Amino acid sequence: MAIEGVAQRARAGLFTRWTGPLVALATMTALASGAAQAAEPVKMALTFDDLPAHSALPPGVSRMDVAGRLLAAFHDAGTGPVYGFVNGVQEEKEPDSVGVLSLWRAAGHPLANHTWSHMNLNTNGLADWEADLVRNEPLLERHMAGQDWRWVRYPYLSEGETPEKHAAARKVLKAHGYRIASVTMSFGDYAWNEPYARCMAKGDTAAVAVLETSYLKAAKDALDFERALSAKLYGRDIPYVLLMHAGAFDARMMPRLLKLYQDDGVTFVSLQEAERDKFYAADFHTEATTVPTTLEEAAKAKGVTPPPQAPAWGGAELDKMCR
Repeated sequence: MAIEGVAQRARAGLFTRWTGPLVALATMTALASGAAQAAEPVKMALTFDDLPAHSALPPGVSRMDVAGRLLAAFHDAGTGPVYGFVNGVQEEKEPDSVGVLSLWRAAGHPLANHTWSHMNLNTNGLADWEADLVRNEPLLERHMAGQDWRWVRYPYLSEGETPEKHAAARKVLKAHGYRIASVTMSFGDYAWNEPYARCMAKGDTAAVAVLETSYLKAAKDALDFERALSAKLYGRDIPYVLLMHAGAFDARMMPRLLKLYQDDGVTFVSLQEAERDKFYAADFHTEATTVPTTLEEAAKAKGVTPPPQAPAWGGAELDKMCR
């Protein structure tokens, strides 16, 4: 009991350390951006998966540190509300992550459902997946206090391996009142978090610099590709929904990443605003649908050849870093 009490007091102190400044900042008027805006701003909704804990941590970094740095970056960039998609099991696996969801809410950002255990619908039965989805709901209800948390992000973006299962899952989501949070922008940010933890543990600053450069390049390449594909398909930018993860390297890079987007003419909007675009109509369908939910699927359906894409840097290269 004594040890548990010390842990609780430590978490409470850390929560206060981060929450105090964030709550104060939230009451301040947002600073006007000095950057020039594009004639037609590109709209992007930021979304973060795997709260309250994602991937490995470098030495001396806590889950609360990661959340605090992310939230400070959102504030400084004036992003508006950023949905965090929750796997409640992480609070059991990592007790030190308890407090992250409260911190996220204290900063004014909403939470939504990513299933309790990050269960893959394609490799599990629908009944088990539904139970896992529902198991997350009391946690969301407690933190969201009557606000809108009925968005779901499929773990692994898996919507059912057969048309029948896909249709049945849609009916399950309808019964529970959910809308789907699709993904139309991603650069595989999750892949940088474990190499970063390894490199920091080894004190390899040169390798960390490589990680930083490659991360930003991957983000820029993905933005350029999806914008070019959207222009080719529709003659315009759709509002993009960006998939990110609440990892330690993401927290380190967030100020630079958000500046990269803003320098490229991006304006951050809420998930609700982005999903009002007609491109996302299928996310509100409650029956089986073959309507594309990504730009890549739309190009395939229309027989459109995607624009050239920069070679990806990651995967095997990242896996080798700091071994």
